Amino acid sequence: MKNEDSMVRLESPPELSMPIGEAMFSQRAIRRLDKDRPIDDARIKILLDAASKAPNGGNAQPGRFLVVRDRDLIRRFGALYHEAWWAKRRDEYGWTDKKDIPVGSVYTMPALLADEMVNAPVVVLAFSIGNAAMAHSIFPAVQNLLLAGRALGIGSVLTTLHPQVMERVYALFDIPSEIEFYCCIPLGWPRGNFGPTRRLPTARTTYWNRWNESPPWAG
Repeated sequence: MKNEDSMVRLESPPELSMPIGEAMFSQRAIRRLDKDRPIDDARIKILLDAASKAPNGGNAQPGRFLVVRDRDLIRRFGALYHEAWWAKRRDEYGWTDKKDIPVGSVYTMPALLADEMVNAPVVVLAFSIGNAAMAHSIFPAVQNLLLAGRALGIGSVLTTLHPQVMERVYALFDIPSEIEFYCCIPLGWPRGNFGPTRRLPTARTTYWNRWNESPPWAG
């Protein structure tokens, strides 16, 4: 049972004044980060505070975040991430090098992140503890973190790893084996711009009452 006396009530910080609609509709995956411009501790705390406020199953609060700022650790993690990214492409498509990626592929920009991770000013690793049934509550927390980053002007993107590197990642950061990894989030000031973004219309991605029945706004 959680100790209610140990919980704290957090008010929305004035730095998060961007309207939620603007944050959501201009948010995009930022993979090019300014390696020479650090993010201060106060802003990182705002991101983690925002993550902590996300809804979660039974208020079990299973999410745990590991914030990595040490340059040597990030360089070592970046090498593992690069290996993991190409291990996924090898398993899926047999690709082992950028020259294997078809022109115009959706993987062109993600391949850039494989190279850039070593230079991220901050990397956040997201985990879950305790009841496995509640574990996916980590994702609302991650989205809160991403949106808070957008409101502060901090670029981010959610990405994952590959089993080939997980044992070494856990060893690198002294992570207990029973803690479940879900995703990692590089953070930094963007080299580039946020939105607008282009997405499929929801009339094509939404069904109404039954599968393949269009929503009312489909026309």
